[in-house]
Amino acid sequence: MTHDFRAIGKKLSNWGRWGKDDEKGTTNLITPERVVAAAKLAKTGKIFDLGIPFDQNGPQPGGGRINPVRLMSETGQDQEFPGAFHYADDYIFMPLQAASQWDGLAHVFYDEVMYNGFPASGVSPHGTKYCDITKQAKGIVGRGVLLDIARLKGVKWLEQGYVITPADLDAACAKQGVTVGAGDVLYFRTGWRTKFKQEKDANAFMAGEPGLGLDCCQWLYDRDVAVIASDNWAIEVLPGEIETELLPVHMVLIRDMGMTLGEILDFDELADDCEADGVWEFLTASPPIKFTNAVGSPSNPLAIK
Repeated sequence: MTHDFRAIGKKLSNWGRWGKDDEKGTTNLITPERVVAAAKLAKTGKIFDLGIPFDQNGPQPGGGRINPVRLMSETGQDQEFPGAFHYADDYIFMPLQAASQWDGLAHVFYDEVMYNGFPASGVSPHGTKYCDITKQAKGIVGRGVLLDIARLKGVKWLEQGYVITPADLDAACAKQGVTVGAGDVLYFRTGWRTKFKQEKDANAFMAGEPGLGLDCCQWLYDRDVAVIASDNWAIEVLPGEIETELLPVHMVLIRDMGMTLGEILDFDELADDCEADGVWEFLTASPPIKFTNAVGSPSNPLAIK
């Protein structure tokens, strides 16, 4: 199968849609009216946290990224204060995209240009001058929808290299009795996190994955989806559909459409609950941490039913 990702990106481009200086992209679709409507989806008070643990047992095998390293700076030992007071402190060393995280709009670019025409040279050892993750600081909050593709196919997890198609997304919507529309935060479950929890094999988790094919970009564009996130580590299918290109779906979604991507989430508890009560929509909120000039951020998305 051949795809011209540049032609797809040009067709689906959101450059200039929210002004020439826009650095938020499709999260502009999360309007106050849509947030108010989403808040009404919280009916039982059940809360599901979708982030994975940030610890040494994460999915990073080492190399480009490592799992988080937490160190104690104070334990209460050898402290001498007046009275009874003692305290503990710790700190963390980690790549910002080592575990559950958001890809900001400066994370991916091609042809020396990032989203909305900003120069890729704006990224330096000091961070990015444009489209940094703090532009999403008011929070990624709104109507969340979970599409369980693994459940649709009747498997614990999809096979590595499985290409999720628009037909799969439509079939999941029909099976679950849910629609995906403008301003939605779309989660899709491949079961890839389930596989890692059972096998605990970071190398296998990172070796490839099931994920979105390039044709899904049009599907997301047509529905004005605001954000997409998954339980795999790169949203898209790996190995990819273009042998000579790495992460073409990233290039179209982030660089051309201006869509923030969420990765390495855990939907198992939420998916089981949605299957039990038949409700696959909910209020969701996942503000990034405001790391100045950063191209990504850790996250712990919440789904509230």
